[in-house]
Amino acid sequence: MHDSVLLTEAIDALNLKDNSIAVDMTLGFAGHSSQILKRIKNGYLFAFDQDEEALKFSKVKLSKISDNFQVIDSNFVYAKEKLKELGIEKVDAILYDLGVSSPQLDEDYRGFSYRFDAPLDMRMDKNGKITAKLIVNTYSYEDLKRIFKEYGESKAAASIARNIVKYRENKEIITTLELVDIIKSAVPYKERIKKHPAKQIFQALRIEVNDELNVLKKSLDDSLSLLNIGGRIAVITFHSLEDKIVKHKFLEVTKIDDLSKGLPNIPEDKLPNFKLITKKGIKASDEELARNNRAHSATLRVIEKIK
Repeated sequence: MHDSVLLTEAIDALNLKDNSIAVDMTLGFAGHSSQILKRIKNGYLFAFDQDEEALKFSKVKLSKISDNFQVIDSNFVYAKEKLKELGIEKVDAILYDLGVSSPQLDEDYRGFSYRFDAPLDMRMDKNGKITAKLIVNTYSYEDLKRIFKEYGESKAAASIARNIVKYRENKEIITTLELVDIIKSAVPYKERIKKHPAKQIFQALRIEVNDELNVLKKSLDDSLSLLNIGGRIAVITFHSLEDKIVKHKFLEVTKIDDLSKGLPNIPEDKLPNFKLITKKGIKASDEELARNNRAHSATLRVIEKIK
């Protein structure tokens, strides 16, 4: 089962009270949500996910702790409007764990993993229109190269895109391992032995399929507007693209403008509404790293609304 990364650090950072209204934007298999629910005995938890299996499993798991929760079948990009429909305008704590859950990676039929043979899918929401199969078979060479470079940060983006376009002239690309072979053929052997060449490309495809970076940007803006004074947002990211978005957004809303910075007494209205709780991202402990390989790339960032 999925081992939640930075579990204690993230829950502690949320500074939960007994009566906190909390939101878990990425319920998954309720690792973080379970701990949140235990700490808010007189509060309430709203948890979002769009994976049927995760929702079903987590509902059972959470109901063994308390009834003070609601799971919502939705992408977190719609969280603000979904909460408004339920009469919730402000909350005290918001958590994001942006990693793909281990069960999703381990279920070979979902197509998230380059280790199993499966149909090329990668949709978090099974009703989504765009699949990895559609992308590799219909996107132009230029578009493939762009997403592999931007979202996968792959040095071999151009040659991989070229190989995909060439291969599909004769045959549609249908499975994950078929794509893995095409990727391998585009990467020199000495590069392949350093790290699996498909890892970055599969990341890029997953981001494109689920529009993950744009979804995160919009959702962060909404979350900042949802916070009560004293409320906190904690975000766990797993690659530099996500971390960059979170870091820049948090810096943007906590900085004092250049004109006010030099003043001996900065007027109240010129002070930011938020403060950084983590100046640098929090990384997993050595103990957790030894136990859980997924924790190596994780970074936790936390912000609080102060006025």
